[in-house]
Amino acid sequence: MLNLFSILASAVDTTAVETTQTAKDALVAISGLTLAEILQLIVDNCIVFGGKIIKVIIVWGVGRWLTRRLVALAKILMEKRDTNPTVQSFFISVIDVALLIALIIMIISIFGIDTSSFVALFASAGVAIGMALSGTLQNFAGGVMILLFRPYKVGDYIEAQGQAGTVKEIQIFNTMLKTSDNKIILVPNGPMSTGIVKNYSREDTRRVDFTVSISYGDDFEKAKAVIEELIAADKRILTTPGHFIALSALGASSIDITVRVWTRQEDYWGVFFDMNKNVYETLPKRGLNFPYQTFTVNVQKG
Repeated sequence: MLNLFSILASAVDTTAVETTQTAKDALVAISGLTLAEILQLIVDNCIVFGGKIIKVIIVWGVGRWLTRRLVALAKILMEKRDTNPTVQSFFISVIDVALLIALIIMIISIFGIDTSSFVALFASAGVAIGMALSGTLQNFAGGVMILLFRPYKVGDYIEAQGQAGTVKEIQIFNTMLKTSDNKIILVPNGPMSTGIVKNYSREDTRRVDFTVSISYGDDFEKAKAVIEELIAADKRILTTPGHFIALSALGASSIDITVRVWTRQEDYWGVFFDMNKNVYETLPKRGLNFPYQTFTVNVQKG
């Protein structure tokens, strides 16, 4: 039996010359039929076509139902992982579009049309777009990785790519940093996701390191006792972990004492500046001297 729909489907997949020849063959075949045979042929092909339409409607309905279920499942999984809302919205859109394209290709195949050309077209377009936007896509992928794995979050003070500041916003392509002098810096997410990032806000506590220098001849144990008094007087300094005081270096003009104490993140700079101020004001009152750099000059008379 001559199948008009098959002729139509094959015409879509062939070149212009082949399509013309196929149409001529169909006309020759039809011209030899009687009116009753032509009507029967039309009825038969309408039945076949109607069956395909019904199948398409069923596939479309079931496919869209499955698509909505899969999208809802993906949304639930991302919400459980507390994924950033920006990433949630993007991935849900990508999943929805990808499933819709797969469903459309499936429906096209029901009509007997070869879908390999469509797949090749989408693949070629994807390669072309990827090559044109390679740098942008790298930053996009980096942004997704940052939002998923969270090496830092908004409000953290970080240092990366030669820049330091408080994270003001994590965008898809860039991370926005606010410096201590109120500048805004946009750092691409690609290098941020693959490079070294120092996050000073990740832990609840932070160690404060500073150096106290006294003159040669001054009593180290006395200086250590004075520093311990200053540490004990500052309630922001934690007792656990304990502090550390040691004579770390014998310099050219000074004895250097390393002091390490622990405090909460929010108290770091306050403790750092106040301890330096208290040391400067207290040590001279206790008979301890700050050294000055000295030079010894030997003069020889000719």
